[in-house]
Amino acid sequence: MAINLETLSPAELKSLIANAQSQMQAAHANHVKEVREKIERLLKTSNLNLADVYPTRGGKGGKGSKATVAPKYRNPADASQTWSGRGKRPLWFAQALKKRGTTIESLLIDGAAVTAAAAKAVKKPAARKAAKAPAKKAG
Repeated sequence: MAINLETLSPAELKSLIANAQSQMQAAHANHVKEVREKIERLLKTSNLNLADVYPTRGGKGGKGSKATVAPKYRNPADASQTWSGRGKRPLWFAQALKKRGTTIESLLIDGAAVTAAAAKAVKKPAARKAAKAPAKKAG
């Protein structure tokens, strides 16, 4: 059954498109159902489950697992804003350090210990660049 699209009005074309999209969604859902049933039969006959075949990411001891890190720093102006000390510094952290008398240690959450490595990791970027830059020769 061929449909001559050139003879259809805009309203008829819209209706045809809507019907085709609806039919496509139903066909897709049916296809997914069939594939799921095939997978379930195969797993059952193999005495396996989906977790055996596709282990979830982030499981205990799994490769590439990422644990949530407890927050280490808190914004004094807004206690709901915290930072673990990992990744890019939040804007509030950088702005707080610009204020006179504010230090990295003063932004620590009570009970969070600062190790030498952590303090080093949170140094201002300009200080790191200056440390890496070779000394200029006086000339």
